Amino acid sequence: MKEVKLFLTDVDGCLTDGGMYYTAEGDAMKRFCVYDGMGMACLRRAGIPCGILTSEQSPIVKARAEKLHLDFLYLSVGSKDRPGSMTKLGAAQKICDKLGITLAEVCYVGDDINDIDILSAVGFPCCPPNARPEVKAIKGIHVLKTPGGQGAIREIADEILKSK
Repeated sequence: MKEVKLFLTDVDGCLTDGGMYYTAEGDAMKRFCVYDGMGMACLRRAGIPCGILTSEQSPIVKARAEKLHLDFLYLSVGSKDRPGSMTKLGAAQKICDKLGITLAEVCYVGDDINDIDILSAVGFPCCPPNARPEVKAIKGIHVLKTPGGQGAIREIADEILKSK
């Protein structure tokens, strides 16, 4: 963990509980855990850039990323609905190139099949316990104790910071 120089995460099932909430008017809502936001703030204060990679094109996620002052936000990556879109792994590699680091120095938290390629490529793959079985089966993955949307990101952030 002490080699981590970049922290990236998926949203649904990691920063949220994976639920989609809708009002009677059809407005979408997501529930985020403030502990996760503080975890990323602590990582950033320690000099570790943080970002979100999501297949969604979501104003909610954009607003959350802006509130947390995240270094990177890639929306609509790895989406099967958008053929030709950049993959999550491609986005992570682009960020690494910009920072002059390798994927081996990246911690990524993901929970579903669209995260498998990036989780299989980074040095520190993690998933919440509510992740899909295919994700938990990735060699070397660190399965967190805390469910997504309830402080899973804070758990791994604290582990990274303790290792420094």
